Amino acid sequence: MAVSVNAGLTADCTGLAIDPETRNLLQTRPAFGGNIMATIVTPDHRPQMATVRHKVMKEAEVDPSRTGEVIRVALTADLLSSRTRRLRYVAEETSTVNIAEANILVSGGRGLQKPENFAVIAELAKVLKAGIGASRAAVDANWIAYSHQVGQTGKTVCPKLYIACGISGQIQHLAGMSSAETIVAINRDADAPIFSVATYGVVGDALEIIPKLTAECKKILGR
Repeated sequence: MAVSVNAGLTADCTGLAIDPETRNLLQTRPAFGGNIMATIVTPDHRPQMATVRHKVMKEAEVDPSRTGEVIRVALTADLLSSRTRRLRYVAEETSTVNIAEANILVSGGRGLQKPENFAVIAELAKVLKAGIGASRAAVDANWIAYSHQVGQTGKTVCPKLYIACGISGQIQHLAGMSSAETIVAINRDADAPIFSVATYGVVGDALEIIPKLTAECKKILGR
């Protein structure tokens, strides 16, 4: 579509804004492997076009008063045929919730100290019926599978509740979860960047706090 209207296209944006003076669209997306955030501007051409990463923006409220016309288009069989075929399907062996769709996410980072301590995260997630997320550092250290990574080079999430455990909150991670409705951060470093976006912050060792939080949630929820 962009080619047909002679426009540029910024894909996979994690943020959009309008410059109030020039009315240019400010298109922000990760660049250089997710190490920086680049803001791209198209001052010389219109229209300005961009696509947005899944879950970056909140879903619009349903308006039952709106109506539309359904236009049916007949397609020839050759347009519907595929040149690819699936050789096999291997399901990921996990009992946790897909983090992109989860209403509650419990995420862990390098502050958990070792991969075995993700079991502490998993116990809280089980009680809350939540998904399990992770920072890039934890994934790069092979503590947990990439499918759990939250951030620019992972998945962008927008849950109702996001609990960050032992995650410092580098810009790459914040770009993937800062739109959550409520953010709870647990970190030993009172100056960690994660506290800048947190709704509630707890300064302390996540490995000491999470089991206590899990026990209280079990009492309240009766699980």
